Amino acid sequence: MKKKWWLLGSCLALVAVILGTVTLTQLRKTNVQTAPATHNRVPQEDVSATEVTAKKPAPWLKLKHPLKLPILMYHSVATGNQLRVPKKQVVAELTYLEKHHYETLTTAQAIRALTTNTVPQKKVVWITLDDAYKDNQKILPTLKKYHQHVTINAITGFTHKANHLSLAQMKALKTTGRVDFASHTVQHLNLNALSTAQQRQELVNSKRWLDRELNQNTQMLCYPAGRANKTTHRLAKQAGYKLALTTQEGFAQMSEGRYNLSRLRITPGMTTATFADLIRVTNS
Repeated sequence: MKKKWWLLGSCLALVAVILGTVTLTQLRKTNVQTAPATHNRVPQEDVSATEVTAKKPAPWLKLKHPLKLPILMYHSVATGNQLRVPKKQVVAELTYLEKHHYETLTTAQAIRALTTNTVPQKKVVWITLDDAYKDNQKILPTLKKYHQHVTINAITGFTHKANHLSLAQMKALKTTGRVDFASHTVQHLNLNALSTAQQRQELVNSKRWLDRELNQNTQMLCYPAGRANKTTHRLAKQAGYKLALTTQEGFAQMSEGRYNLSRLRITPGMTTATFADLIRVTNS
């Protein structure tokens, strides 16, 4: 009886071995058929070698002589007086800048250029528009088309007025990356006619409003009508502005003083040839 059980057990063990061998063989075949072809794989080091690396921004050029920066002064993009330049003319001037390879600076870039005597390229220009008129929005399509930039000097107490940009419109323009905003004071008063306390209030409150509402660190001040005095310069520095613009005619140079920078007024009816001559400067 024991012998029979022993034979039965041996038979079962043999069957188990045979079944296990068959199953293992089938699994091996399956693995071979489903495994990816290793000869088509790109080695890991080859993959990393073919990755496209981001280009580093080109280093700024150090100038041998003090920078002369053309800062263009516009106001309303309309017609009617000497402070209004028609949209057609502004677009023609922006097109000229594009065709002749001028880089339009942001406020931060302009501050860097003036304070370090360096430029991102030889031909640069800083475009400013005073007062923050609603019609400044008319040139946004051109700015986007040519990837250009402008700085709008905002009167913070005028955002409720019908012909001035509202806060919502200012935020929308800033979001495009084509426009930044600087201070043109709170009420657009002649600063040199105000007391020290009144001047401080105009400068500080304007910067505080812009910093809070546009989530920025406002570093540039533009004097209303270009009027200021030594007290204004001192208060501008104390308020945290890095530089300030006047309406004096000429190229901006640090030798003027960083709180007394000149600009180039763009007048209605100016031909493109006159515009080209006005902004032409040699920096080296």
